[in-house]
Amino acid sequence: MSQSEVNDLSENNVQNHAEVDVLAAESVEEATPEQARIAELEAQVKDIQARANADMYNFQKRVERETDNAKKFALEKFAGSLLDVVDNLERAIAAAPADSNQGLLDGVQLTHKALLTTLEKHHIRVIDPAGQAFDADQHQAVGIDPNTPEGQVANVLQKGYSLSGRLLRPAMVTVGQ
Repeated sequence: MSQSEVNDLSENNVQNHAEVDVLAAESVEEATPEQARIAELEAQVKDIQARANADMYNFQKRVERETDNAKKFALEKFAGSLLDVVDNLERAIAAAPADSNQGLLDGVQLTHKALLTTLEKHHIRVIDPAGQAFDADQHQAVGIDPNTPEGQVANVLQKGYSLSGRLLRPAMVTVGQ
């Protein structure tokens, strides 16, 4: 049921309640106490039905929202464990000596790039705050660098990652004093 259909139903319920109230008021003068009580109870039943319909609609929307979030963040634990693999590949690339086997280094770099591309397809984004302002929501300060301006990220010790906007792992950084 769409939002406009729910709004139409709500407007119809309000109009029906108003009509019942007018009829009840007119008939109260000429009706017996039992008939007045029946009209009052009918109005209450209609009000309860309208509230139940609204509650059901809200419940359906909440379940849809929760289902979407569950689908969106189902990869969270798996993605978190893959981050160690990305870190190890980055360390291998950084530690490769200049005179090493270039073919092996190229293979490691291509594997690293393919893994990052796959993570990106699944909405896992890299948080690399090098040269940016420190953000406590996305970064974890593990040291102070007196040679960097205050509040600026000096060095990125470990990149952070987010999944669909939710932080998987904060970036470990040193910050200017």
